[in-house]
Amino acid sequence: MTQLISGITGAVGNTPLVKLQNIVPRESADVYVKLEYFNPTGSYKDRMALALIEEAEKRGDLKPGMTVVEYTGGSTGTSLAWVCATKGYKFKAISSNAFAKEKLQTISLFGADLEIIHSEGGMITPELFDRMKARTDELCTDPNYYPTRQFSNEDAFTGYKTLGLEIVKQMPAPISAFCAAAGTAGMVGGVTQIIKANDPNTKVVILEPASSPVLTKGIKGTHQVEGIGVGYFPVLLHKAVYDEFRAIEEDDARAMTKMLAAKEGIFAGISSGLNVVAALQLAKELGPGHNVVTIACDSGMKYLASGLFN
Repeated sequence: MTQLISGITGAVGNTPLVKLQNIVPRESADVYVKLEYFNPTGSYKDRMALALIEEAEKRGDLKPGMTVVEYTGGSTGTSLAWVCATKGYKFKAISSNAFAKEKLQTISLFGADLEIIHSEGGMITPELFDRMKARTDELCTDPNYYPTRQFSNEDAFTGYKTLGLEIVKQMPAPISAFCAAAGTAGMVGGVTQIIKANDPNTKVVILEPASSPVLTKGIKGTHQVEGIGVGYFPVLLHKAVYDEFRAIEEDDARAMTKMLAAKEGIFAGISSGLNVVAALQLAKELGPGHNVVTIACDSGMKYLASGLFN
């Protein structure tokens, strides 16, 4: 049964874990997907955003009247704009035309001040992130701004450990493998700490786009998989517990988002498609009697204008 909650932030978490029924080949392990688009803004970033703000409030770093600022590809910005709206803070988002129009519109609709850093050709590159960060650092010379610093702030683990605890509780059998792509690496860091503590034998595979294989080959590149592949080894990834890095082709991820919708009724974004491609690879490698878990990071509704589903 659903519960009455005293405020919308109480709706974060407790998302479904679903066993895939139609796209897992025979002689493969079972594959489970945690549907994080059931969070209030349609993304697992709600967990992180709420933790970044509430932990700062507890320490006294964030005080009434201050403006929260972050550079973001869209989902973090949406989640922070939402949390700030509920708590009465102003929010300044530094983003780019490289990211989905729907995400940028939602940031503004939650009342945030959105500043766009232009990307030639709309590509996601390391240089774009550098320019977005530089603008954020410039703003934060003003003491009235509070930077959440999603790429290095370990408060993210507080939010994402709840995700790991939910997975462990929901799984009907031991987790043979867990895989997920890294952006800030807050999610993979928080979740893998919990999963490995529960069962050290669980194989953890961290994913990235093959067109920007920083983790697997040390090579920077351009790609269009929003939310992951930031072009350098993420600071928070040092706190993750993992066994392997793996690169996944962007075209395979795009095809999988369509297949998930058509065959499983799961309408998710491109990073979710990338996660499931890797999960199916692992399921084939492990075989029957094993269980693979991954994450559907956000809703496909965020990408309708991006060309992903054309």
